[in-house]
This record gives sequence, structure tokens and C-alpha cells, in this order.
Amino acid sequence: MARALKIYKELFEFDNGLRTQVPIFCGVDEAGRGPLAGDVYAAAVILPPDLEIPGLNDSKKIPEARREELALIIKEKSAAYAIASASVEEIEKMNILQAAMLAMRRAVEQLEIPPQLALVDGNRPPQMPVPVQTLVHGDARSASIAAASVLAKTARDAALRELDAQYPQYGFAAHKGYGTKAHYAAIEAYGPCPAHRPSFLRKFYERQK
Repeated sequence: MARALKIYKELFEFDNGLRTQVPIFCGVDEAGRGPLAGDVYAAAVILPPDLEIPGLNDSKKIPEARREELALIIKEKSAAYAIASASVEEIEKMNILQAAMLAMRRAVEQLEIPPQLALVDGNRPPQMPVPVQTLVHGDARSASIAAASVLAKTARDAALRELDAQYPQYGFAAHKGYGTKAHYAAIEAYGPCPAHRPSFLRKFYERQK
């Protein structure tokens, strides 16, 4: 509990420090680079000064039900937010890294308040309409990036639940498109569906030969 509280306080302390130099900045993160299926999602969030969101953290460290609750709070309390994606077709055309960067740029471009800086999780700066600062493990260091990670993750999870309703044989709602044993077994039994990323299945098919 003490460690979680320390991390939580540090998230907002980082943002407050940056805000003294750049008053309006957005946190940016993506979700869905690793799965075998579905679009890659990204979110951009501008948090107002002095806002605190109890329980905010890297989305991967938050239980799914709590993530959904936090997503509603972030949408209600943020100064501005936007969620965008890049399609399976775009992933196949340009590769997953470039597609993720495209989704991040789209999210920033859709913000109703133009930021002075995009604070992006990771160490590779995407092309943006504003200056970019990268932050390694940013979703565990910045409240704005953590908020963006929650919105990107919950948006992608919602999309995978919709895919599950469309293609129930694959179990997308359970594994969210990741390469679990059950997912690979379903692909072997039914073949891929249009939501699968062909380039992500090459190694699997090579092992089957």
C-alpha cells in the first residue's frame, strides 16, 4: 500500500514539475502492439492543474474493472482527451511500430485543446504537430501518460469485446487478441479471421509446417 501511494504521488509530482515549464501538455500512450488481432489504439490526455485521480497508475497494473472506472473519471475530469486507432490494414502496410505512432499522432491531432508539448511513453518520438518529449516507462512516471494508457487500453478492450461478438469462436473477450494457447488453438481450428494481423501469424504457420 505504501509503495502504491508513493508511485501515485510521484505520477502527479512529475506532471506538476513539467507544468511549470510547459503549462499545457498532453500525455500520450498506445495499447495493442503485441496482440495477434485487432487495431492498435492510442490516447492523448491533458489533465488540469491540481487534479488528482486516486488509484491512477500504469494501466497494465490496474485490474480491468478498476480501469473501466478510472476511464470514466479521466474522461469527465480531464481538460481534453482523444482516442484514435490504426487499422489492421495499416498495421500490415506500414508495420506495427509505425501504425502505433500513427494512432498516437491522430489522438494528439484530435484534441480540442492544442497542447504545447506531447509527452509520449517510450523512447521513440512519433511525428507530431507539436514538439515531442519521450519518457521511458512514462505510464509509471507521469499521471498524464498513465491516464492516456488507461483510455487506450479500455478502448482497445471494448473493441475486442465487439470482435468477440462478431467472431465468438476465437475468444477475443478473454485474451484480448494476445497469443494464448486457447487463441492459437482457435486459429488452428478455424483459420484466421479478417481481424487477425497476417504478419503476426507467420511464425505460427511456420511452426505448423
